[in-house]
Amino acid sequence: MKRFLLSIFIGICFVAVRAQKPQHYYVDFKTDKGNILIQLYNETPKHRDNFKKLVNEGYYDSLLFHRVIKNFMIQGGDPDSKKATDKAVLGNGGPDYKIPAEIQSNLIHKKGALGAARDNNPAKQSSASQFYIVQGRRFTNEGLDSLERFKLNGGKLSAMQREAYTSIGGTPHLDGNYTVFGQVIKGLESVDNIAVVKTDEHDRPIVNERMFVRLLTRREAINQDRELQGLKPKTGFFTTLFDAFKSKKYNL
Repeated sequence: MKRFLLSIFIGICFVAVRAQKPQHYYVDFKTDKGNILIQLYNETPKHRDNFKKLVNEGYYDSLLFHRVIKNFMIQGGDPDSKKATDKAVLGNGGPDYKIPAEIQSNLIHKKGALGAARDNNPAKQSSASQFYIVQGRRFTNEGLDSLERFKLNGGKLSAMQREAYTSIGGTPHLDGNYTVFGQVIKGLESVDNIAVVKTDEHDRPIVNERMFVRLLTRREAINQDRELQGLKPKTGFFTTLFDAFKSKKYNL
């Protein structure tokens, strides 16, 4: 009887563990200006999976935010920045492959957007490692009208874009030209703090701004999903017990 009950209990644990899976990947940036937590979009799987891979390899650890422009964005991901001298001009390093564009009209450059940097290739393929986080600024509707006329060559912003850019702000002229593959969900103030540092003539911070990046564990990601749904995190005894049967790593 005891063996039977134990088998039932183990079976319940197994089913419960298998049923608990995160819906997203989350990456945490540790910086001297505070932490930045970003959700990676499932709608851009090539960029998502490539970024996750590099993060797990420790690729970004100790790299610099090598290009910072107030009211625009903060950029990093150049491997040459890890041991760069103070006067070195950065922004050309990275793996020897590109990521196919995954530009989508509903993923826009609102404040906190994570975008993939790129060169001027006609296919708009992304750098394999370099990225930017949007700070941007708020616009009035009149300002967006002017942007449509002079920067978008008469192109029209959607109601969704106008709502975002007049409420939280961003960089609307980048929409449709670069792949957005994530969004800051915590730590926008840290983005602001980095965006206002003093820079040189190449927009490189005078004082190095380094990053250390990690992927949230399976349980952390599940609880972050729950938090975004307005639910409390699960941290009790049975949750801890179930988690003991499961790896902290996971794949979507």
